[in-house]
Amino acid sequence: MTIADLNQRFAIPGHIAFKEGPGGLVVASVANTLAESSIALQGAHVMTFQPRGQEPVIWLSKFAKFAPGKSIRGGVPVCWPWFGPHATDAALPGHGFARTVMWQVLETKALADGASFLRFGLVENDATRAQWPHASSAELEVTVGAALRVELVTRNKGNAPFVLGEALHTYFHISDVAKMKIAGLDGCDYLDKVGPTTRKTQHGAIVIESEVDRVYLDTSADLLIEDSGLKRRIRIASQSARSAVVWNPWTEKADKMGDFGPEGHRGMVCVETANAVDNVVTVQPGEEHRMVAIYSVESLA
Repeated sequence: MTIADLNQRFAIPGHIAFKEGPGGLVVASVANTLAESSIALQGAHVMTFQPRGQEPVIWLSKFAKFAPGKSIRGGVPVCWPWFGPHATDAALPGHGFARTVMWQVLETKALADGASFLRFGLVENDATRAQWPHASSAELEVTVGAALRVELVTRNKGNAPFVLGEALHTYFHISDVAKMKIAGLDGCDYLDKVGPTTRKTQHGAIVIESEVDRVYLDTSADLLIEDSGLKRRIRIASQSARSAVVWNPWTEKADKMGDFGPEGHRGMVCVETANAVDNVVTVQPGEEHRMVAIYSVESLA
């Protein structure tokens, strides 16, 4: 579908328009009275979200590379239908294929409260079917308002159950990693993936002073990014998610990745809503699994 076709079918004045973005990627540009956002159709990738009159909530690298089939550094990458390395085939892409394939626009609407709603469906092809030979569908529902609501919907259309791993790998914009802490995981067990994987227990808030790569297990608590530099708190609420991932690559790894830029890791932190490792989900035939993340901003007193 061309950009002209998308605009004819799905654009809503004062809410949603479609345009060519960086690298030739097609982008849904959302601008309403409450917030602005941009969403690439490749990966159904929410790249930006900024409530009116506020700093951006979602971080997008100034050095991100935009190209067909390449994941975008920043935003809300969709990890599906597995998280991390594939369980049995190391040659398959880490975090699945959803973030690098095309999705189609299925629905748009303007909501009564002024928010904008978009629904995307993953487009299957021979390569995706070879990697994930299950009769299923994936949709992403995005509501752009005073808060950002993202819902990842998986349906089992076959006659056998399958095991699903998933994450919304969200990069949050912060003033500086040294002025931030993450609350909500005190007492929670996690897998520390820096070096040999070890199981540990979180004590107090998370403070990041070096590379962090952790999968927190068996938690559905709200997580709070408390940013003294921006004098705000980002609240991450979730539904049907039992894992949380906290990630910052720190200097050496970020430099090697090539799309963070100098000291780029200092202005971001990933806090991911997930079902991973011990918390993967079994989806029964005919059933739907819906994982939800809601990102909102509060002032720090």
